[in-house]
Amino acid sequence: DTQCGSLPHIQSLIVEKREDSLIIDAATRRNLEITDSLSGQPKNTLAGIMDQTATAMGGRLLRRWLNRPVRDLKIVKLRQNAIASLLTAQLLESIHKELCGIGDIERILTRIALQTARPRDLTTLREALSRLPALQQLLATALQDTLLTKLATEISTHPQIYELLHKAIVEQPALLVRDGRVIAPGYDTELDELRNLATNADDFLLELEAKERARSGINNLKVGYNRIHGYYLEVSKIHSERVPVDYQRRQTLKAVERYVTPELKRFEDQVLSAKERALAREHFLYSELLIKLTGSLALLQCCANALSELDVINNLAERAVSLNLNCPELTADPGVSIQQGRHLVVERVQSSPFIANDVELNQQQRMLIITGPNMGGKSTFMRQIALITILAWCGSYVPASAASIGSIDRIFSRIGAADDLAGGRSTFMVEMEETANILHNASKHSLVLMDEIGRGTSTFDGLSLAWATAVELAVKIKAFTLFATHYFELTKLPMEYSGVANVHMSAAEHEDGIVFLHNVCNGPANQSYGIQVAALAGVPKTVLERARKYLKRLEQANVTSGSTPVSTSQLALFDQITSSPVLPIAASLPSKNDMVLDKLRSIDPDTLSPRQALAILYDLKQLL
Repeated sequence: DTQCGSLPHIQSLIVEKREDSLIIDAATRRNLEITDSLSGQPKNTLAGIMDQTATAMGGRLLRRWLNRPVRDLKIVKLRQNAIASLLTAQLLESIHKELCGIGDIERILTRIALQTARPRDLTTLREALSRLPALQQLLATALQDTLLTKLATEISTHPQIYELLHKAIVEQPALLVRDGRVIAPGYDTELDELRNLATNADDFLLELEAKERARSGINNLKVGYNRIHGYYLEVSKIHSERVPVDYQRRQTLKAVERYVTPELKRFEDQVLSAKERALAREHFLYSELLIKLTGSLALLQCCANALSELDVINNLAERAVSLNLNCPELTADPGVSIQQGRHLVVERVQSSPFIANDVELNQQQRMLIITGPNMGGKSTFMRQIALITILAWCGSYVPASAASIGSIDRIFSRIGAADDLAGGRSTFMVEMEETANILHNASKHSLVLMDEIGRGTSTFDGLSLAWATAVELAVKIKAFTLFATHYFELTKLPMEYSGVANVHMSAAEHEDGIVFLHNVCNGPANQSYGIQVAALAGVPKTVLERARKYLKRLEQANVTSGSTPVSTSQLALFDQITSSPVLPIAASLPSKNDMVLDKLRSIDPDTLSPRQALAILYDLKQLL
């Protein structure tokens, strides 16, 4: 409303359609840490690992690709072929070096269009244009590639624009036009004259002083200047009678008289206004230059777009070499097949070697029920599959020994636990809203990641919701789903529904604790290792020992109560819960005597002071 006018930097509008790209909602982008980590930082994200671009505009384009991968097979394969051509021609370092001097000309062109570009923006543009011929020569060695040929054509050298900037702008201009020292000498005759007038003032004053001394015969006459009275001719009072008649008294001091002549007055007017007029002329010429450049915006923007795309392609080729990435196969048929897949971010951050894993999702196996211990790698495994899919449809090589990625329309995720205090939503409410979004919008071409649905409520409620959600995804929606859970009842789903399979994250238990192997193995896990993980977290030994005893008591109570495993039928699940509770919790609570005995066993008398022993005695009495 306050700045109405044309927008010359907007050359065209692109209508984006849903089917043109792989849609990733905000929650999924956050959970997958594509451009920002869960803490809100750009470090340790997919973009942070993949972005080694030489220009800011290349970095922005890469992030657009990662946040909105295309679904057009032709576009993606063109990118893959261009990466392969750059790798074959071994041009990565040379192209990167030239691109490093390009600068952010995308933003500079916008400022030129809005007439807000600063002098150093134009020197950056001039430097970028000077590097284009070298870039074209480098690309000439890989012109057999379709995409690189197109980019080389669009990266034209624009010699007229470069010549204009070379003539108009000095090598190192001031930050602002109002400071002067921006327009180069020789570009404008009037500006040169104004500058010469100010520059040659000292020579003129010396000549005038010598001439007036000779004319007046006063040898100690001199020319001076101050801010109040300007230029003047100074004569001592003893010689004031000898001054010519055209001298006009300007100031009288104790020992001297100061005069001005018509010639000196004219010179003063010219010199004092020359600087202001030079700055005004320079500002006019600079504005005129921006208008001239605006006429070439379309060509320059096309060049900037080509440079940013070349930067991203060259960057992806470099990342393929540095990160040991391989070219995936892309197909129009839905499905995901990955051999020895890796999570790029986790692999770079952790010090130990990353354990690669396989995954197979196809028409016959659309859902994997993933069980295993906490810290076992379930979430990492699910995230790496989604990230590999995203990279593949960006045209990038992927962290896997081999991969075949089919057509995926959307990626959904329900991972992690976080409340929304400002919005008045609990952790469980946030979890259910994200689940509802998935169930309403996922299709048979979607990739869905579900991590521990139902853990924010009671055991039976959570189990029921997890079971029903898994069945909905497997039977009705038929999305490609990775469903991580600690509800072992869900491992019965493959017996009831086709297209569902069990896998688990392996772990090895020993006397000192547990070792996470991070291998994905077929079949369900046999336990969750929750107490062992608690031990790794530093939970006190007394608490761990009490937990083991209570767990054993619960398991025995489950056996003696005669309860049977939960049926694979959803309706039977509720019947089982109603008629015979899975765990008779009340019957298995520890007695007071047991609590006293546990307390006594945990005491080391040799380490107690008299006061501590007395306090424990009072505690034991209260327990009884």
